[in-house]
Amino acid sequence: MGRRFRKIPINKAKRGTEYKRNVIYPEIPLNADDVYVITDYGDRYDTLALEFYKDSELWWIISSANNYQKGSLNITPGVQLRIPADKAQAISLFEEVNKTR
Repeated sequence: MGRRFRKIPINKAKRGTEYKRNVIYPEIPLNADDVYVITDYGDRYDTLALEFYKDSELWWIISSANNYQKGSLNITPGVQLRIPADKAQAISLFEEVNKTR
């Protein structure tokens, strides 16, 4: 399980089953230092995160900034994506919005 889930509390169902609540991904504000790329064949959110953040688990930052549709890490070629420059701010926003879940 990804690092971003470490701080999401574990709940217990009546039958004793443990589960974590669904997470909420924050809106990531625009920053003058954000990078914009045009996607190519084979681009994926996780490989872009590895390229720009040196960590493929941070794919959700790029997907959240670009209104990611659930279902695949693949990206349609020819789409312009925003790569948020401040990954620390995105992680902080994620933790803040999910700390009481």
